[in-house]
Amino acid sequence: MFRILFLFFPVIFFSNVLKVGKNETYKTIKSAVASSKSGDSILVESGVYKEGNISITKPLVLIGIGRPVLDGEFKYEILSFRSNHIILKGFKIINSGEDEVENIGAIRLYDSHFSTIENNIFENNYFGIYVQRGYRCLIQNNRITTSRSKSQEGVGDGIHAWVSQELWIKNNYISGHKDGIYLEKVVQSYIYNNDSVKNLRYGLHFMFSNDNVYVSNIFDNNNAGVAVMYSNNVGMVGNKFINNWGDGSYGLLLKDISFSKIKHNVFESNTVAIFLDGATKIDFYQNDFQNNGWGMKINANCMENRVKRNNFINNTFDVSTNGTMVMNDFKNNYWDKYEGYDLNKDGIGDIAFHPLSLYSYLVEKNPSVMLLFKTFIVDLLDKTEKVIPSLTPETFVDEQPLMKKVKI
Repeated sequence: MFRILFLFFPVIFFSNVLKVGKNETYKTIKSAVASSKSGDSILVESGVYKEGNISITKPLVLIGIGRPVLDGEFKYEILSFRSNHIILKGFKIINSGEDEVENIGAIRLYDSHFSTIENNIFENNYFGIYVQRGYRCLIQNNRITTSRSKSQEGVGDGIHAWVSQELWIKNNYISGHKDGIYLEKVVQSYIYNNDSVKNLRYGLHFMFSNDNVYVSNIFDNNNAGVAVMYSNNVGMVGNKFINNWGDGSYGLLLKDISFSKIKHNVFESNTVAIFLDGATKIDFYQNDFQNNGWGMKINANCMENRVKRNNFINNTFDVSTNGTMVMNDFKNNYWDKYEGYDLNKDGIGDIAFHPLSLYSYLVEKNPSVMLLFKTFIVDLLDKTEKVIPSLTPETFVDEQPLMKKVKI
């Protein structure tokens, strides 16, 4: 379903090395860039460089020695990549300007192909890295943090990509931004092993972005973990969605998405682990849902989804829905609330399990019913519904519940 993506960066033979520093030939980065030729390397010694906007219009390699600081003084887009084959390593980039219309930040890639941004520190910028119509660019091993605003309106995204293809975003730490990583109209890209922590909206956000894969990332304590919206064919494998708490918050939002796979993920300590709205033809295999308010909230407009071999453990509600008809398939899941038996010892419960409790159904219809949580009347309602089903959808059932946890 998903093709493996590889980046092939052409070999560039560097013709010259220019040095920037207090005791070097070039005192400013701009002067070295102006004197350079395509394919040159620029080595920048430690120090603080306040040079406004540095525009790079030819293939160059910029390497920081001793972590030089590029300071935008809260006025400028600090670096502009306006060519292909640009490499930036080893810098600390701070205090970009702010413009809600131009979306400026620390670094912007303008139609740049085969460029690399790695091993840099970004602090206190509006946007961290903005990729505009990028192709086969690599963003890895960067630390991107900001504390310039406590509201979503006052800060941009850590990594923002627009109309781009085959990006690799790997091993970055992102915190304090609006969205940790935002992908809009981005295709065939690979998001791997990033830590997106304490961002003000989403840890990772997809909009109209098809054929992407994100693997082994951690989304911890964001306003909401990940939102995948208006996208198809997205692979979500081996990620951790944890501690995303708050009113209307969730570990993973799936909004009008189809033909995707969600496997081997951990959803722990979220208000809602997964919220599905208009989600169709999605496979949920071998995921852990533990200690969440809701394991899965499934709107009535979701259909043909398969939920198989998952663990539902210690959630307040394992599943809930706002409809009366369920057109999704639950099979071979482990439910810690299951009270059935297995007489033939084949590992599968001999009676079906109805994961939708009457109480969760009533809460979905009328949230104020949560005031009755953990009261005797709630236990009585649920036990009565199990004996004489009347309100909960009959098709919301796991016919073959597992007796033991699934190995994730």
